[in-house]
Amino acid sequence: MLTGINADKVFGCSAAAWSHQEVVMRTNETPHYDASVNTTGCCPKFNPGGWDDQELHFTDKPFVRATTHSVMHVPVNMGSVFARASEHIDDAGASAEGQYIVLSRDLSPWTSEHLFSISKAVPGEEMTTLTGDFITKVFEGAFEQVRGWHEEMLELARQRNPKAADVYFFYTTCPKCAAAYGKNYVVGVAKIT
Repeated sequence: MLTGINADKVFGCSAAAWSHQEVVMRTNETPHYDASVNTTGCCPKFNPGGWDDQELHFTDKPFVRATTHSVMHVPVNMGSVFARASEHIDDAGASAEGQYIVLSRDLSPWTSEHLFSISKAVPGEEMTTLTGDFITKVFEGAFEQVRGWHEEMLELARQRNPKAADVYFFYTTCPKCAAAYGKNYVVGVAKIT
């Protein structure tokens, strides 16, 4: 919501109407990540506003790449890997303030890949970049629903590009924090070009 300005004069519509307008993301930007509410001391409460039905445009967007072990798609060491990567990102002063996103996907039933958005290189971590156009969809529900969400994201992406195959998920909170907040938001992110 816009505050402190007269949206009618600036944008030609009311602030309420503006909040429902399509926002075009600039290259290498994500929707704003609001970390202002954190009652658990772990994950901030995710605000899904502005994340649904977006197009993201990345050109060599930098990420830290980490992998975790899984047993039939159930992560085993995700907590320790996320803690290590987050600590290294913080120590390097490389947090992408307000642009936080971790893109996760299963490479096999035994391995998952996680891409942490960053603002600069992080010593001691594997670096990678992403280039392409992506669409988003916000889901809410149990982690066990991811298989269905994956299929839904593929269908959405293939409406734009029949060859689309890359789907990531942004798990906005850990299971304990999702239970504490009463909502488990997961953002699907599918590559369309």
